[in-house]
Amino acid sequence: MTVFAASCAEIEEAVKAALGDKARRIETRLGEVTVEVSAANYLSAAQALKTHPACQFEQLIDLCGVDYCDHGDGTWEGLRFASVVHLQSVALNHRLRLKVFAPDDDFPVLDSLSNLWASANWFEREAFDLYGIIFEGHDDLRRILTDYGFIGHPFRKDFPLSGHVEMRYDAEQQRVIYQPVSIEPRDITPRIIREDNYGGLN
Repeated sequence: MTVFAASCAEIEEAVKAALGDKARRIETRLGEVTVEVSAANYLSAAQALKTHPACQFEQLIDLCGVDYCDHGDGTWEGLRFASVVHLQSVALNHRLRLKVFAPDDDFPVLDSLSNLWASANWFEREAFDLYGIIFEGHDDLRRILTDYGFIGHPFRKDFPLSGHVEMRYDAEQQRVIYQPVSIEPRDITPRIIREDNYGGLN
């Protein structure tokens, strides 16, 4: 049996039916539907999107953090950190983007979705590692890409471009050690090299 993909308008109606007033905003741009919910409604909205007969988003295919600091050339006035989740319904053949902002810029905390979708586990660890977003209720929230002793969150827009320490394995000590950065910072100026017969054009 072939299941035809729902139109964006049909997905919007399904989301409205599932979430009601939990949906702060629903919009369609570039052929994709995005629903924004508050942090207080995030977990219950996700549960509804998974189980409501009109939605049936049984798969979480992606979750990432976003830092809106300096967004729009500094014109952004909203909350800084968001989690953006991409959901898919195999049964109904449609997709949805779910967005939520953490209410505290200094200590961003959101509910974990890992008990609803197991695939959220490592995605949430990545968002924690790179953006510092805490996912409350996650069973094993620890760094996944950077070293355990790493200080800071490297995808935050205010993270320094050049570090002060580097890590390497020391064969004599048989352990990982930290030392001052050994690479001298340098300015990279692009050069254009033109050859008379480059690519056989002349």
